[in-house]
Amino acid sequence: MTCSWMHRLPIVLVTAAVSAMMPMAVPAQAGAPIIGRWDLTVQGTNRAYPSWVEVYLSGHRTLVGRFLAGFGSARPISKVTYDNGTVHFSLPPQWEAEPNDVQVTATLAGDRLTGTIVQPNGEKHRFTGVRAPTLRRTAEPVWGKEVVLFGGTDMNAWEPLPGGESQWKVIGGLLTNTRSGANLATKQKFTDFTLHLEFRVPKGGNSGIYLRGRHEVQVEDSPLGEPSSTHLGGVYGFLAPNEQAHKGAGVWQTFDITLVGRRVTVVLNGKTIIADQTIPGITGGALDSNEGEPGPLYLQGDHTAVEYRNIRITPVVGSPK
Repeated sequence: MTCSWMHRLPIVLVTAAVSAMMPMAVPAQAGAPIIGRWDLTVQGTNRAYPSWVEVYLSGHRTLVGRFLAGFGSARPISKVTYDNGTVHFSLPPQWEAEPNDVQVTATLAGDRLTGTIVQPNGEKHRFTGVRAPTLRRTAEPVWGKEVVLFGGTDMNAWEPLPGGESQWKVIGGLLTNTRSGANLATKQKFTDFTLHLEFRVPKGGNSGIYLRGRHEVQVEDSPLGEPSSTHLGGVYGFLAPNEQAHKGAGVWQTFDITLVGRRVTVVLNGKTIIADQTIPGITGGALDSNEGEPGPLYLQGDHTAVEYRNIRITPVVGSPK
């Protein structure tokens, strides 16, 4: 029943009176210090591996995010709880064999996280984390001299990474991975650069180009259809191409990739499919999570056969600004 005095008041005053009687919504999490991107280093069962998490505000008070394990792609977090320095979230398995959720609990002190990841199989992995650098550049890049990383004669600029037997060879002037084996990285490390290379994948083939050893641009015999971040030219799990520009299996194709800070432009076969977009964080298979440091270029060789040729990189001169 409406109070009789309300009938005698103008609508504006009634609205104000009712609003005054209602509890105010308090955006308790709006300034939570956990908000942001975090580079993690996890102590696994046999080795340390990189990981990454992003936390952001949905609406006034709900924290959500996305999380990258040491493999696969970044997966969404439906809710992050943060209370007096303690962080917790869970998320369903992605490529893990067991059906249980991944459980993550951490303590935030300043700009440092320490915590535990409970895997679906019950294993507990300790981790530490630091706030990810912005990598924001305030000046135009000054480009140096082009460096030929592979010109068709030798692999002197490259070295296989641990984790398998290398199947990389120079065959007929081509940098060839004959079958699944080790990944291949440049001996030299880079910060900002523009990269040109040509590649050929067999039917069903799969490889990848890791920028600074941390951000994978997908190389594969992709199906036709809607572009995806996990298909050819996508930054794996983060950035989808704006169109399908691939030529198919068994055909030589070209990439021209520019990376400045977190900003990436990908040109596939002469078409700009990703235009000056921000890479949020590391992708699955990254060598480490030290995003502020230079890193090598590495070619994925642990999936299928693939061929590369004419690999050239032009780095920036001096420290990025």
